[in-house]
Amino acid sequence: MQMLLHTLGFYMSLSRDLIFIPEARHVPPGKQMATKIIHFMVNGRVERAEFGSDCTAEEVKDVFRAAAEASPHHILKLYKANGSMVNISPLLEPNSQDSYYRLEVVTSELRSIAMPTDVDNMEHRLCHLETKVLEEAEKTPEIISDLKSQVELFKRKLEVCNPAQNLRRPASIGAEMFVPCQSAKHLSWMGLFRDESAQQISMFPPKAKGPQVNIEEEHQEVRRKFLNMSTLQVMEEVREHLRTPTFDNWQWEEPEMLMLLQVMFTDLDFLTVFHIKVDVLQNFLFEVYCHYNNIPFHNFHHCFCVTQMMYGLLWLTDVRNKLDPMDLLIMLTSALCHDLDHPGYNNVYQINAQTDLALRYNDISPLENHHCAVAFGILAKDESNILKHVSTEQYKHIRAGMIRCILATDMARHNEIFNKFKSVQPVFDFRNKDHKEVLMKIMVKVSDISNEARPMAVAEPWLDCLLQEFFNQGDTEKLKGLPVTPFMDRNKVSKPSSQTSFIRFVLLPLFTELTKLFPCLEQHIVEPVKRALEYYSDLERASQQEAAASKH
Repeated sequence: MQMLLHTLGFYMSLSRDLIFIPEARHVPPGKQMATKIIHFMVNGRVERAEFGSDCTAEEVKDVFRAAAEASPHHILKLYKANGSMVNISPLLEPNSQDSYYRLEVVTSELRSIAMPTDVDNMEHRLCHLETKVLEEAEKTPEIISDLKSQVELFKRKLEVCNPAQNLRRPASIGAEMFVPCQSAKHLSWMGLFRDESAQQISMFPPKAKGPQVNIEEEHQEVRRKFLNMSTLQVMEEVREHLRTPTFDNWQWEEPEMLMLLQVMFTDLDFLTVFHIKVDVLQNFLFEVYCHYNNIPFHNFHHCFCVTQMMYGLLWLTDVRNKLDPMDLLIMLTSALCHDLDHPGYNNVYQINAQTDLALRYNDISPLENHHCAVAFGILAKDESNILKHVSTEQYKHIRAGMIRCILATDMARHNEIFNKFKSVQPVFDFRNKDHKEVLMKIMVKVSDISNEARPMAVAEPWLDCLLQEFFNQGDTEKLKGLPVTPFMDRNKVSKPSSQTSFIRFVLLPLFTELTKLFPCLEQHIVEPVKRALEYYSDLERASQQEAAASKH
């Protein structure tokens, strides 16, 4: 019976209510499907989902969308008992009924969604399956009858909710469905909210996936998902979390990040103040996304984290009330664009290898100059120019500010900028142009290197990514006979040793100085960094003791 239900495209847990995997893979006779069980609470009741080992991300999400009665464009997240968010994916860890996740829809619908008519397809599949079963067993199994009853009841409710659908009413109605439905807005468990462009339900096993899609196709798929969800309203709980350094980027996918970036620009009232059309902002954000490379660290996820930290700093401090909206736009947009088209090799490599960028910018911050040029190349396109309605003077101010802020992220200039801020901090005056400009640079710098201010579960994976990119450069330098950048030699650098000096001599002094101007940041960025220093110092001591013991 399990195999028959796979033919239909569902998986049935006989001990509980209907738990299914849309488009589930065919299981050959005699083979056992490896599964894992996820317990979760939704709408006040604990449910159980059982997933096959070869399920795709979309198939897993479909199960949770069904349970939450949500459309494909809604964003769903799971929460652990401690309140931490977990992304819905095939990597979900199995749990027990006592340690269930909490399923939440974190966006709400702002527009009605057209409802395709896939019920007849589902009924056709059931009839096809019943025919096959009757040929072999000469009797319709009870489980098939139950499914037929659910489809029939579902069609009747569709007719009640939307008479215009003109669905054929069944002669008899069976038992209640797994997920109760009160209106047409809550009929997603059968897959009736799938995009019209999505693969239609088929009675045949899905075709094998072809070669990996190219980058352009991946980008367009991200764009499609982003635009589909861009009209959703983000729940206030998520908005509040988005304004804090504890936000976990790892639990959000790229289309969702683009939507959250749109939320940031909207929340700061930039669309109203600078007369930015929504579609132009969306084009701009998508172009920015496309111009980040798929490299270990300096990628779009890093771009999002830096922008989100900047957004959080603007909300945590009173800067929003003390700086001009143009300056706020400069800081957020600079954070967004600060690493555009980063190749994964730093300025030292660019200069030593005499790359085109180093030659073009005369060895002066070649990467940062390039990031600026790419940013204003995007803004030069009418369809993605969020500055098209500002005055000439405003454009000059914004451009100059963005160039200053992005160039300030060159760590070769760290001491120069930090010492300037340190000298003005005791007498800081928001009416002083020079004071404001150095503050803006400092806030972009803080955002850029702020990973250690985040929870360790968020920060440590970022360190792994950074070391991977560093070691890639070190390996390339060795191959090309170039000087090997000291902290990029995989044979000499460890995770703890890479962090202790950086935190002690760069992060803590910088974060502490900013906190003198904004004491409220102490708990948000200074205390977490101190804990990170203690954590890596302990690891470094343990490593040194182990090395010493191994010599004896």
